Amino acid sequence: MSDSGAVLPWLVIRQDEGGNRYRVGRYATRAEAEKVAGGLDARGDQRLYVVEKVGRTTG
Repeated sequence: MSDSGAVLPWLVIRQDEGGNRYRVGRYATRAEAEKVAGGLDARGDQRLYVVEKVGRTTG
């Protein structure tokens, strides 16, 4: 089985103080993505980590 068939609709996005956004990872469940984002937030750097579903737009 290849990874190309996996459904990973949840993204963890890192946004820095300049407003630049970078995808950190894709996850199968929101709970998994929230856990990763929470762990990264706990590091205390000046970045914001958010969870978004693929296909949703913000603004």
